[in-house]
Amino acid sequence: MREERGTINGDVVVYEEFTLWGTIIGAVKVIDGGKFYVRGNIHGDMDVEPGGRVHIFGRVSGKVKLARGTKVIHSGMITGDVINDGGRFFADQGAMIGGKVRTHAGETRLL
Repeated sequence: MREERGTINGDVVVYEEFTLWGTIIGAVKVIDGGKFYVRGNIHGDMDVEPGGRVHIFGRVSGKVKLARGTKVIHSGMITGDVINDGGRFFADQGAMIGGKVRTHAGETRLL
């Protein structure tokens, strides 16, 4: 398992279990086998590809896009849009979304 507590400048690809306590300034792509726990801040967009898993406790300053076969649990803050193209998106009661939630396919639930 990987953990980061500082600042990462640039785009990141998550392919393993990874917990972020710090900040990423760039886009994040979570690919097959990646399990990403956001407890810090992401200043960019997040793409979750087939097989990717994400739990957002912190903040994403950008859009979040889910592909088919993905799962995202949202408990923090997303300032952009959420675009669900076939994944499973669950937003906890206290979660905040600044943009729109668009479900083209898949499952979207507000808990």
